[in-house]
Amino acid sequence: MTTLRFDAQQVWGQILLDWWRGLADDTGGRAALRRAPDITGVVLQPAFQRLHCRLLAAGWSDQPWHNDRLAAVAGLLAHVRTQAEPSLPKALSAGDKPAVSELRFRRLLDAPDVDTLFAGLRRALPLLQHSANVCELANDVVNWGDPVRKRWAYAYQWPAKAKA
Repeated sequence: MTTLRFDAQQVWGQILLDWWRGLADDTGGRAALRRAPDITGVVLQPAFQRLHCRLLAAGWSDQPWHNDRLAAVAGLLAHVRTQAEPSLPKALSAGDKPAVSELRFRRLLDAPDVDTLFAGLRRALPLLQHSANVCELANDVVNWGDPVRKRWAYAYQWPAKAKA
């Protein structure tokens, strides 16, 4: 599988960040994306179609699996209000009482496809006060697979087990 990359210093990353920032002024578009129950619902939204068209003009591959993953990214980014620095797995596990339990994090890691990942992350983002690193989240979702799972597993701050 080809690795797709959103980098704030490159054209795709700039397009994605500009689109995400524009959602602040497009409250109707953001709300429609947030209400979309699944990836198909996201694809049907004009706000997603604007992002898709801009990326196509910048060389985005029009393969169905690329587009479905991009739709998942758009649907999730509609839930992100503020840009954050820590990686998503670190943010999910930070603090004395992590935002996401070990069990819930394992379920995210076990997501067999982007649809399942979309549903799990959509429920997890409010637990992070709707804060995430936009490009990193996009990269992880479009490239979801074993390498990303392993990176997340290493980055998550697993709780220490009590000694018996």
